[in-house]
Amino acid sequence: MKNITVLGTGVLGSQIAFQTAFRGFDVVAYDIDQPALDRAAERFEGLAARYVADGVENAADGAAQAAIGRIRLTSDLAEAAASADLIIEAVPENLELKQGIYRTLADAAPASTIFATNSSTLLPSALAESTGRPDRFLALHFANEIWSHNTAEIMGTPATDPAVYDAVVEFATRIGMVPIQIKKEKAGYLLNSLLVPFLQAGAELLVDGIAEPEAIDATWRIGTGSPAGPFEIYDIVGLTTAYNISRMGGEKQQRFAELLKEQYIDKGKLGVATGEGFYTYPRES
Repeated sequence: MKNITVLGTGVLGSQIAFQTAFRGFDVVAYDIDQPALDRAAERFEGLAARYVADGVENAADGAAQAAIGRIRLTSDLAEAAASADLIIEAVPENLELKQGIYRTLADAAPASTIFATNSSTLLPSALAESTGRPDRFLALHFANEIWSHNTAEIMGTPATDPAVYDAVVEFATRIGMVPIQIKKEKAGYLLNSLLVPFLQAGAELLVDGIAEPEAIDATWRIGTGSPAGPFEIYDIVGLTTAYNISRMGGEKQQRFAELLKEQYIDKGKLGVATGEGFYTYPRES
Protein backbone atom coordinates (compact mmCIF):
# COMPACT_ATOMS: atom_id res chain seq x y z
CA MET A 1 0.00 0.00 0.00
CA LYS A 2 1.28 3.45 -0.97
CA ASN A 3 -1.70 5.75 -1.46
CA ILE A 4 -4.10 6.09 1.46
CA THR A 5 -7.39 7.97 1.47
CA VAL A 6 -9.18 8.99 4.66
CA LEU A 7 -12.85 9.96 4.43
CA GLY A 8 -13.84 12.45 7.11
CA THR A 9 -11.54 14.98 8.78
CA GLY A 10 -13.17 15.27 12.18
CA VAL A 11 -11.32 14.66 15.42
CA LEU A 12 -10.33 11.08 14.67
CA GLY A 13 -10.30 11.19 10.87
CA SER A 14 -7.77 14.02 10.94
CA GLN A 15 -5.62 12.07 13.38
CA ILE A 16 -5.68 8.97 11.15
CA ALA A 17 -4.70 11.01 8.12
CA PHE A 18 -1.93 12.85 9.96
CA GLN A 19 -0.45 9.76 11.61
CA THR A 20 -0.44 7.93 8.28
CA ALA A 21 1.31 10.85 6.57
CA PHE A 22 3.71 11.18 9.52
CA ARG A 23 4.78 7.62 8.84
CA GLY A 24 5.61 8.42 5.23
CA PHE A 25 2.46 7.61 3.26
CA ASP A 26 0.83 9.88 0.71
CA VAL A 27 -2.64 10.69 2.02
CA VAL A 28 -5.77 12.15 0.46
CA ALA A 29 -8.11 13.58 3.08
CA TYR A 30 -11.74 13.99 1.98
CA ASP A 31 -14.54 16.04 3.49
CA ILE A 32 -17.81 17.38 2.21
CA ASP A 33 -17.03 21.04 1.46
CA GLN A 34 -14.38 23.76 1.60
CA PRO A 35 -15.24 25.01 5.12
CA ALA A 36 -14.75 21.45 6.40
CA LEU A 37 -11.42 21.24 4.57
CA ASP A 38 -10.35 24.60 6.02
CA ARG A 39 -11.04 23.23 9.50
CA ALA A 40 -9.08 20.10 8.59
CA ALA A 41 -6.06 22.19 7.58
CA GLU A 42 -6.21 23.90 10.98
CA ARG A 43 -6.42 20.51 12.70
CA PHE A 44 -3.34 19.26 10.84
CA GLU A 45 -1.35 22.30 11.95
CA GLY A 46 -2.55 21.71 15.49
CA LEU A 47 -1.57 18.05 15.32
CA ALA A 48 1.91 18.95 14.08
CA ALA A 49 2.33 21.20 17.11
CA ARG A 50 0.91 18.53 19.42
CA TYR A 51 3.33 15.88 18.13
CA VAL A 52 6.21 18.23 18.90
CA ALA A 53 4.83 19.12 22.34
CA ASP A 54 4.30 15.45 23.20
CA GLY A 55 7.80 14.52 22.13
CA VAL A 56 6.81 12.14 19.34
CA GLU A 57 10.04 10.81 17.82
CA ASN A 58 11.43 13.04 15.03
CA ALA A 59 8.43 15.40 15.21
CA ALA A 60 10.56 18.36 16.30
CA ASP A 61 13.12 17.63 13.57
CA GLY A 62 10.75 18.49 10.75
CA ALA A 63 8.82 15.23 10.46
CA ALA A 64 5.59 16.78 11.77
CA GLN A 65 5.62 19.60 9.24
CA ALA A 66 6.67 17.18 6.48
CA ALA A 67 3.56 15.12 7.25
CA ILE A 68 1.35 18.09 6.39
CA GLY A 69 3.05 18.25 3.00
CA ARG A 70 2.06 14.65 2.28
CA ILE A 71 -1.67 15.32 2.81
CA ARG A 72 -3.84 16.50 -0.07
CA LEU A 73 -7.31 17.83 0.72
CA THR A 74 -10.34 17.36 -1.52
CA SER A 75 -14.13 17.58 -1.42
CA ASP A 76 -14.48 15.40 -4.54
CA LEU A 77 -15.23 11.85 -3.40
CA ALA A 78 -14.54 10.24 -6.77
CA GLU A 79 -11.18 12.00 -6.98
CA ALA A 80 -10.33 10.95 -3.44
CA ALA A 81 -10.94 7.30 -4.35
CA ALA A 82 -9.39 7.27 -7.83
CA SER A 83 -5.89 6.04 -6.99
CA ALA A 84 -6.30 4.74 -3.43
CA ASP A 85 -4.79 1.46 -2.31
CA LEU A 86 -6.64 1.71 1.00
CA ILE A 87 -9.63 3.88 1.92
CA ILE A 88 -10.28 4.42 5.62
CA GLU A 89 -13.80 5.71 6.25
CA ALA A 90 -14.23 7.88 9.34
CA VAL A 91 -17.53 9.69 8.67
CA PRO A 92 -20.26 10.20 11.32
CA GLU A 93 -21.90 7.19 12.96
CA ASN A 94 -24.92 7.04 10.67
CA LEU A 95 -25.68 3.75 8.91
CA GLU A 96 -27.46 5.26 5.89
CA LEU A 97 -24.73 7.87 5.40
CA LYS A 98 -21.98 5.26 5.46
CA GLN A 99 -23.87 2.90 3.14
CA GLY A 100 -24.39 5.71 0.63
CA ILE A 101 -20.71 6.60 0.65
CA TYR A 102 -19.70 3.00 0.07
CA ARG A 103 -22.08 2.67 -2.88
CA THR A 104 -20.36 5.66 -4.45
CA LEU A 105 -16.92 4.28 -3.65
CA ALA A 106 -17.80 0.90 -5.18
CA ASP A 107 -17.89 2.57 -8.60
CA ALA A 108 -15.21 5.21 -8.05
CA ALA A 109 -12.37 3.16 -6.53
CA PRO A 110 -10.12 0.71 -8.39
CA ALA A 111 -11.08 -2.95 -8.04
CA SER A 112 -7.91 -3.54 -6.02
CA THR A 113 -8.72 -0.93 -3.36
CA ILE A 114 -9.31 -2.14 0.19
CA PHE A 115 -12.09 -0.44 2.17
CA ALA A 116 -11.88 -0.10 5.96
CA THR A 117 -14.42 1.46 8.30
CA ASN A 118 -13.43 3.18 11.52
CA SER A 119 -17.02 2.90 12.79
CA SER A 120 -17.17 2.86 16.57
CA THR A 121 -20.42 0.95 16.98
CA LEU A 122 -21.62 -0.50 13.67
CA LEU A 123 -20.70 -4.04 12.68
CA PRO A 124 -18.81 -4.22 9.38
CA SER A 125 -21.34 -6.79 8.13
CA ALA A 126 -23.98 -4.02 8.20
CA LEU A 127 -21.92 -2.19 5.58
CA ALA A 128 -20.30 -5.02 3.63
CA GLU A 129 -22.95 -5.41 0.92
CA SER A 130 -22.97 -1.70 0.08
CA THR A 131 -19.22 -1.79 -0.63
CA GLY A 132 -19.66 -4.01 -3.68
CA ARG A 133 -16.54 -5.88 -2.55
CA PRO A 134 -17.21 -7.57 0.78
CA ASP A 135 -14.07 -9.68 0.39
CA ARG A 136 -11.96 -6.49 0.43
CA PHE A 137 -13.72 -4.81 3.35
CA LEU A 138 -13.22 -4.86 7.12
CA ALA A 139 -13.14 -2.64 10.19
CA LEU A 140 -10.04 -0.76 11.31
CA HIS A 141 -10.75 1.09 14.53
CA PHE A 142 -8.46 3.61 16.21
CA ALA A 143 -8.50 5.16 19.67
CA ASN A 144 -8.44 8.92 20.16
CA GLU A 145 -4.97 10.52 20.29
CA ILE A 146 -3.63 7.70 18.17
CA TRP A 147 0.00 8.80 18.35
CA SER A 148 0.07 7.71 21.99
CA HIS A 149 -3.05 5.52 22.42
CA ASN A 150 -1.85 3.51 19.47
CA THR A 151 -4.17 0.53 19.20
CA ALA A 152 -5.69 -0.48 15.87
CA GLU A 153 -8.52 -2.96 16.29
CA ILE A 154 -8.96 -5.04 13.14
CA MET A 155 -12.20 -6.93 12.65
CA GLY A 156 -13.35 -8.66 9.48
CA THR A 157 -16.61 -10.24 8.43
CA PRO A 158 -17.06 -13.87 7.35
CA ALA A 159 -16.58 -12.62 3.77
CA THR A 160 -13.27 -10.79 4.36
CA ASP A 161 -10.37 -12.29 2.40
CA PRO A 162 -7.69 -13.42 4.92
CA ALA A 163 -5.01 -11.87 2.69
CA VAL A 164 -6.79 -8.53 2.91
CA TYR A 165 -6.99 -8.86 6.69
CA ASP A 166 -3.26 -9.60 6.87
CA ALA A 167 -2.47 -6.63 4.62
CA VAL A 168 -4.34 -4.29 6.93
CA VAL A 169 -2.56 -5.74 9.98
CA GLU A 170 0.73 -4.98 8.23
CA PHE A 171 -0.41 -1.45 7.35
CA ALA A 172 -1.41 -0.76 10.94
CA THR A 173 2.03 -1.84 12.10
CA ARG A 174 3.73 0.39 9.51
CA ILE A 175 1.96 3.49 10.79
CA GLY A 176 3.04 2.80 14.36
CA MET A 177 -0.05 1.07 15.71
CA VAL A 178 -0.33 -2.05 17.82
CA PRO A 179 -2.67 -4.24 15.73
CA ILE A 180 -5.38 -5.87 17.84
CA GLN A 181 -6.73 -8.84 15.90
CA ILE A 182 -10.37 -9.56 16.77
CA LYS A 183 -11.50 -13.09 16.00
CA LYS A 184 -15.13 -12.39 15.14
CA GLU A 185 -17.54 -9.48 14.88
CA LYS A 186 -18.41 -7.72 18.10
CA ALA A 187 -20.23 -4.39 18.25
CA GLY A 188 -17.89 -1.94 19.96
CA TYR A 189 -14.81 -4.08 19.32
CA LEU A 190 -12.75 -4.50 22.51
CA LEU A 191 -12.12 -0.88 23.52
CA ASN A 192 -15.67 0.42 23.17
CA SER A 193 -17.17 -2.76 24.62
CA LEU A 194 -15.42 -1.65 27.80
CA LEU A 195 -15.71 2.12 27.37
CA VAL A 196 -19.29 2.67 26.16
CA PRO A 197 -21.06 1.10 29.19
CA PHE A 198 -18.90 3.28 31.42
CA LEU A 199 -19.85 6.44 29.50
CA GLN A 200 -23.51 5.43 29.44
CA ALA A 201 -23.48 4.97 33.22
CA GLY A 202 -22.23 8.53 33.59
CA ALA A 203 -24.89 9.82 31.19
CA GLU A 204 -27.66 8.06 33.11
CA LEU A 205 -26.48 9.55 36.42
CA LEU A 206 -26.81 12.97 34.78
CA VAL A 207 -30.21 12.57 33.12
CA ASP A 208 -31.64 10.99 36.29
CA GLY A 209 -30.58 14.09 38.22
CA ILE A 210 -28.25 12.18 40.55
CA ALA A 211 -25.26 14.51 40.18
CA GLU A 212 -23.66 17.08 37.89
CA PRO A 213 -20.84 16.19 35.45
CA GLU A 214 -18.15 17.76 37.64
CA ALA A 215 -19.10 15.62 40.64
CA ILE A 216 -19.36 12.44 38.56
CA ASP A 217 -15.98 13.02 36.94
CA ALA A 218 -14.29 13.92 40.22
CA THR A 219 -15.63 10.78 41.88
CA TRP A 220 -14.22 8.60 39.13
CA ARG A 221 -10.83 10.32 39.02
CA ILE A 222 -10.32 10.34 42.77
CA GLY A 223 -11.75 6.89 43.39
CA THR A 224 -9.84 5.08 40.65
CA GLY A 225 -6.80 7.21 39.85
CA SER A 226 -7.96 7.50 36.23
CA PRO A 227 -6.96 10.69 34.38
CA ALA A 228 -10.49 11.52 33.17
CA GLY A 229 -14.10 10.94 34.07
CA PRO A 230 -16.93 10.14 31.64
CA PHE A 231 -17.85 13.72 30.74
CA GLU A 232 -14.23 14.69 30.17
CA ILE A 233 -14.02 11.70 27.82
CA TYR A 234 -17.25 12.76 26.08
CA ASP A 235 -15.64 16.14 25.37
CA ILE A 236 -12.53 14.48 23.94
CA VAL A 237 -14.49 12.08 21.75
CA GLY A 238 -16.77 14.89 20.59
CA LEU A 239 -20.39 15.51 21.51
CA THR A 240 -21.64 14.94 17.96
CA THR A 241 -20.31 11.38 18.07
CA ALA A 242 -21.79 10.94 21.54
CA TYR A 243 -25.14 12.20 20.25
CA ASN A 244 -25.18 9.90 17.22
CA ILE A 245 -24.46 6.87 19.41
CA SER A 246 -26.82 7.82 22.25
CA ARG A 247 -29.85 8.46 20.06
CA MET A 248 -29.75 4.80 18.97
CA GLY A 249 -29.89 3.56 22.57
CA GLY A 250 -32.60 3.01 25.13
CA GLU A 251 -34.89 5.56 26.78
CA LYS A 252 -32.28 7.08 29.08
CA GLN A 253 -29.69 7.27 26.32
CA GLN A 254 -32.19 9.01 24.06
CA ARG A 255 -32.85 11.52 26.83
CA PHE A 256 -29.11 12.10 27.02
CA ALA A 257 -29.00 12.60 23.25
CA GLU A 258 -31.74 15.24 23.54
CA LEU A 259 -29.80 16.98 26.31
CA LEU A 260 -26.64 16.99 24.19
CA LYS A 261 -28.45 18.46 21.21
CA GLU A 262 -30.41 21.13 23.03
CA GLN A 263 -27.83 22.27 25.58
CA TYR A 264 -24.58 21.77 23.69
CA ILE A 265 -24.62 20.84 19.98
CA ASP A 266 -27.23 23.42 18.92
CA LYS A 267 -25.11 26.06 20.67
CA GLY A 268 -21.91 25.00 18.87
CA LYS A 269 -20.46 23.38 21.98
CA LEU A 270 -19.03 20.15 20.56
CA GLY A 271 -16.26 19.39 23.04
CA VAL A 272 -12.52 19.96 23.02
CA ALA A 273 -12.39 20.60 19.27
CA THR A 274 -14.57 23.74 19.56
CA GLY A 275 -13.22 24.91 22.90
CA GLU A 276 -16.35 24.13 24.89
CA GLY A 277 -18.50 21.13 25.77
CA PHE A 278 -19.22 20.03 29.30
CA TYR A 279 -16.05 21.98 30.11
CA THR A 280 -14.19 24.92 28.54
CA TYR A 281 -10.85 24.45 26.74
CA PRO A 282 -8.33 26.50 24.76
CA ARG A 283 -9.42 26.56 21.13
CA GLU A 284 -7.51 24.21 18.80
CA SER A 285 -5.05 26.12 16.63
